Amino acid sequence: MKKNVWNAEDMIVFDDENYTIINKPPHLSTLEDRNDQSNVLNLFRAIDSNYQVCHRLDKETSGALLLSKNDEAYRHAALQFQEREVEKIYHAIVKGRFLNESLQVDVPLRTSGSGKVIFDKRKGKEAITLIRPKQFFRNYTLVEAKPITGRTHQIRAHLAYLDFPICGDNMYGGEPIFLSSLKKDFKKKDHEEERPLFNRVGLHSNSIELTNVNKNIISKMCDYPKDMKIIMKKLNKFN
Repeated sequence: MKKNVWNAEDMIVFDDENYTIINKPPHLSTLEDRNDQSNVLNLFRAIDSNYQVCHRLDKETSGALLLSKNDEAYRHAALQFQEREVEKIYHAIVKGRFLNESLQVDVPLRTSGSGKVIFDKRKGKEAITLIRPKQFFRNYTLVEAKPITGRTHQIRAHLAYLDFPICGDNMYGGEPIFLSSLKKDFKKKDHEEERPLFNRVGLHSNSIELTNVNKNIISKMCDYPKDMKIIMKKLNKFN
C-alpha cells in the first residue's frame, strides 16, 4: 500500500498571527496515533513549536481544522468551543433517502470500553446535532450536520441512531459504496468480488466559523478531498 506523504503547507486555507485553519486530508490523525507517527500536530510543530490543535477530527474525517499559534489564541478558541460559539458544518453521505425535514437529535452519548460511542440516557453526556438533507440521489443522501455539542463520534453516532449510518463507517453499521448500488444495469463478473468505490467514513468538515482574538469573524469553507469529489461525481452521474 502506498504511504501518504503529507505536506503541512499544502493544507492551509487560512493563516494569520493567531490561527491557522487547514483542510485536513482523510487518513491523517489530528494527534499522535499509536500506529502512525504522522499527525497534524507534529507536522505543524515542525514549522512552529507553538502550534496547538484547538479541536479534533477523526482520522478518516476530512476538512476544516483549527490550530492556534499562541496561548492567548488557544484560550480564546477554547472558551468559544466551551460556550458553543464556534459554528462547524459537516457533510456526510448516507445510504437511502433521508427524511425531508430538518431534525434536532438530542441523544446522550458515552464512550464504551471498546471505543465505540453508545446511547445512554442515564450515564451519557448531553449531545445535540442539527441535521438536514442537502442533496438526494437515487440510493443515497448527502446530509448536512451541525454539532451543537462536541462529543466524540457525535455525528457518526447520531446518524446511526437515526438508522442512517455514514457510508463506509463500519464501526456504526455504515456500508461502503458499491457501483452495483448506483448503476441499475450493473452486472457483476462471475467469481469476482466487487470492490467498493468508497470505503472510508464519508464525513467532511465543510466549514468553521469563530471570532479571532481581536473579535473579527473568521469563516472558512474547505473543498472535498479527491476521493469524495470522485464519489460525489458518480452519485450525480447515476442519479
